[in-house]
Amino acid sequence: MTPGTGTPEPEAGHAVTGLDEVVHQRARLGILTIAHEARRVEFGYLRTHLELTAGNLSRHLSVLETAGLIEIEKGYEGRRGRTWITLTAAGRSALTDEVARLKQLIIRVESANGP
Repeated sequence: MTPGTGTPEPEAGHAVTGLDEVVHQRARLGILTIAHEARRVEFGYLRTHLELTAGNLSRHLSVLETAGLIEIEKGYEGRRGRTWITLTAAGRSALTDEVARLKQLIIRVESANGP
């Protein structure tokens, strides 16, 4: 913002332009956030806590895996097939960037409302 006028500086883009479409989608942001909180997270845990169908969650995981933000590991726990999701370094970076952009938006909204 230009001091005194409150108008955006020409070279500074609006914080919303930096939001990542892959990361910003609600379910994918939830997946990344939960995976960030844990070393690895099980498919069923994500499905339950994000209130998604198995098919919907699978599609979101596919998008994140293609973007290199998560790794998917399939295996067995006893006789039951399991799928575990782990955040990659690129995923941690993308989540950090997204959160920083969201914080910038919050600051803009709060400063526009005044004291």
